[in-house]
Amino acid sequence: MKQIDHSDFKVSSKIELSKTATRIDLQANKDEIKDKLKETRKELGDWQDTLYAHSKYAVLICLQGMDTAGKDSLIREVFKDFNSRGVVVHSFKTPSNKELKHDFLWRHYIALPERGKFGVFNRTHYENVLVTRVHPEYILNENLPGINKVEDIDEDFWQQRFENIRQFEDHIADNGMIIFKFFLHLSKEEQRQRLLRRLDKPNKNWKFSPGDLKERALWGEYQKCYQQAINNTSTEKAPWYVIPADDKPTARYLVAKILYDKLTTYKDVQEPELAPEIRKNLSEYRELLGKEKN
Repeated sequence: MKQIDHSDFKVSSKIELSKTATRIDLQANKDEIKDKLKETRKELGDWQDTLYAHSKYAVLICLQGMDTAGKDSLIREVFKDFNSRGVVVHSFKTPSNKELKHDFLWRHYIALPERGKFGVFNRTHYENVLVTRVHPEYILNENLPGINKVEDIDEDFWQQRFENIRQFEDHIADNGMIIFKFFLHLSKEEQRQRLLRRLDKPNKNWKFSPGDLKERALWGEYQKCYQQAINNTSTEKAPWYVIPADDKPTARYLVAKILYDKLTTYKDVQEPELAPEIRKNLSEYRELLGKEKN
């Protein structure tokens, strides 16, 4: 199998999504890729156990992508071997009335994972510079000072949101949050095929909504907004990774591999040592437990 270098997917300079691959050849068949994923997610699960015991870092994984990009199934497959107490998934929908009474980052801040745990955001705080940018009328629901009509939402408004997001991510990174942001880069043709499969398979019909086609018609606008968001917010503390997503097993393996390769560079994440007074009495504890068998 082809060796994976996370830097090939990390956004370290300006990108053009239209020139970025949505498919990659790992020089392996699907079974081999699935086997490597199983191996890697087991290693990730073991590392998460150590993270939990160490309890000085948390890990935030942000997943973004067009509809049908495979976010749900990726979460299911990549984190299958985690202790269920060690990973929390949040899927952010349309903001509630309560959420709209706070700033746009509030609901994301309170959902952050505690130290020792992984948090997965299935759609993220970036919806506030993606969906709202394609549909700026949604911003009016936030009842912001100085924003009374769509025409009040200018380029400076979006640049300020990018700055707010960078500050938010810098703050949590400085306080022990390890941040990964993955954009599942899907081609328009692959999305068409996946939408057709939703229509053709009775057990997938429930996933389809006529709204999917309305949003698909805005594909170009979404790609433009994703590109600008990624280019404005990929930083060393909170990098974006653009993952070719036309093949789901490949995308899942790439995400798992990047996570494992980067997380294992944190050499200070170690299981805590036993207190000396406990360590010196281990044989005594073992003897007491051994006697219980009688």
